[in-house]
Amino acid sequence: MAKSNLTTSTLRIAPVGNSVSLFLLISYLLCIGFGLLAPEQISMHEAWAPLLPGFEWLTWTGFLIGFVESYLYGWYFAILFVPLYRWFAK
Repeated sequence: MAKSNLTTSTLRIAPVGNSVSLFLLISYLLCIGFGLLAPEQISMHEAWAPLLPGFEWLTWTGFLIGFVESYLYGWYFAILFVPLYRWFAK
């Protein structure tokens, strides 16, 4: 029983932040790649536009803004999730 409490209390923000950020970043890049290969009717750029302020399809600045915001959303998630997880795990 004490061992399970030890493992739940060791959840740290940095590994979770990096993991979720890279997950979202890879998802973003896959969706951009899919949008470049797929026909316009089924591309994903319309789904990203409301979630990523400043994102514009097929511009370098829009791509970079989406890239940075995708990574930052992962940290936002980690900063909120890890303390909540620790609190509920107690």
